Amino acid sequence: MTATILEPLKDTMNIISSGLLMPTIAVLLLLLALSVLELGGVLVEAFMERRKMNVNVPDLVGTFQGKDAGEIMNEIEHSRLFRRQKTALGEMIKHKSLPTVSRQALARRLLAGEELHYARITNRTDLVARLGPMLGLMATLIPLGPGMIALGQGDTKTLADSLLTAFDATVTGLAAAGIAFAISRLRKRWYEDYVSSLEAIMESLLEVFAREQRIKEQEAPDGRRG
Repeated sequence: MTATILEPLKDTMNIISSGLLMPTIAVLLLLLALSVLELGGVLVEAFMERRKMNVNVPDLVGTFQGKDAGEIMNEIEHSRLFRRQKTALGEMIKHKSLPTVSRQALARRLLAGEELHYARITNRTDLVARLGPMLGLMATLIPLGPGMIALGQGDTKTLADSLLTAFDATVTGLAAAGIAFAISRLRKRWYEDYVSSLEAIMESLLEVFAREQRIKEQEAPDGRRG
C-alpha cells in the first residue's frame, strides 16, 4: 500500500528533477558568462580608471583652506578624482549656503548614495559567487540518478555521460563563483578606499564652509547670523 502511494510521488520528483537539469545548466552557463564579462569590466576599470587616480587627499584638502567656493571647485575639477566624486563634491559646493545641519545631512545623503551605487555593482558578483556552487551542486546531483540506474543495468555509456555532465557542472559552477568572488573582493577594497577619500574631502568642505560662515557672522554689522 505504501509503495503504491510512494511510486507516483517518486515519479513526480523524478520528473521535476529531470526537468530542472536543462534550466540549471543554462543558468550555470549564464553565470559563467556574467563572470567573464565582469572580469573584463574590472580589467578595464583597473587600467583605464584606477590607474589614473592618484590623488593625495591630505594635499587636496590643504588646498581648500582660505579659498572661496569657486576656487575650491576649480581645485576639484583639476584634480584626478573620479567623475562621480567631482559630481558629489560639486553638489556640496552648490548648496554651501544651506544651514549647517542641512549641509551635514546633504553630505550624509551624497555619501550614502555613493555607497549604494557601489554596493549595487558588487552585489552582482556576490550573487554569482553564492549561486554558482549551489547550481553547480544541483546540476551535479541530477544526472547521478540516471547514472546510478544505468550502472545497475550495465549501461556504461549512459553512466559515463551522466558522470561527465556532473563533473562539468561542478567545474562550471566553481569557476563562475571563483571569478566572481575574486572580483567582489577587489572591487570592495577599491570602493571602500574611494568612499573613505570622499568622506574625508566632504568633512573638510564642511569645516571650510562652517568657518566661512562664522567669519561672515562676525563681520556682519548688526551681528545677525547668516
